[in-house]
Amino acid sequence: MNKVKQNPYIFLLPYIFMFSLFIIIPVGMAIYLSFTNFNTIESPDFIGFLNYINLLTQDEIFMQYVLPNTVLFAVIVGPGGYILSFLLAWCLAQLTPVPRMILALIFYSPSMTSGVAMAVVWKILFSGNQAGYINSLLIRSGVITEPIIFLQDTRFILPIMIIVALWGSMGVGFLAMLAGVLNIDETLYEAGAIDGIRNRFQELIYITIPSMKPQMLFGAVMAIVGTFSTGAIGVELTGANPTPAYAGQLIVNHIEDYGFIRFEMGYAAALSVILLLIIYLFSYISKKLFSES
Repeated sequence: MNKVKQNPYIFLLPYIFMFSLFIIIPVGMAIYLSFTNFNTIESPDFIGFLNYINLLTQDEIFMQYVLPNTVLFAVIVGPGGYILSFLLAWCLAQLTPVPRMILALIFYSPSMTSGVAMAVVWKILFSGNQAGYINSLLIRSGVITEPIIFLQDTRFILPIMIIVALWGSMGVGFLAMLAGVLNIDETLYEAGAIDGIRNRFQELIYITIPSMKPQMLFGAVMAIVGTFSTGAIGVELTGANPTPAYAGQLIVNHIEDYGFIRFEMGYAAALSVILLLIIYLFSYISKKLFSES
């Protein structure tokens, strides 16, 4: 017991071991492999920055399709899902416990399903024949005369992916925000009313949001990680990787394409390092925005 008191870091050993095994070592290996030519069979051949140079100068698919798709997808789904999570959490907090619990479960449940399960539901909705719900509705409404093959038409693939991602964006960040709203001290609102706050919008701006910055930061980080790590939705909806004409190709899909289809693991590792840096950059910005200091 005395040894434990003198060495409290013993309690951290399980966490340090797991963190090293599943975070530090994989990230270190990815960084190392990004400087190599590795086909998963032969030993990695060190080539320096060639993978990164090729990524910026030779990979036309990445620059013309993957990067713009990822940026557009992230700009809409990230902030959109984040704002939607906060607004829904705030609205649910105004309800009594029973309906709040039921609605919270309804909103949260899509995020518990995998991208594969979500895609199955939406593939039925956007089926490319008259039996598809969307096509059937549009034909009966007189908007179109022939069914649209939504999941193979390059005009619709990315918008459908964005819709599906927003539908499933109410994850743990949403629950954290709901918990944050519910745990705000009610006396703050009473004090605010005395100080001149007259409506719910002013309460939201001056009391609610400043009082739940840790939950807002957590929700922002989870939204960023979830948005940039999304890839299964487009592949499952279209049934192919790459997606038709690269219309729904995101960075994660590009990594899987080079790593597990072409077996160019060195180049895939370079892509994954770039993705890691992007996630870190946006997470750092979020931390600055919601920092307590």
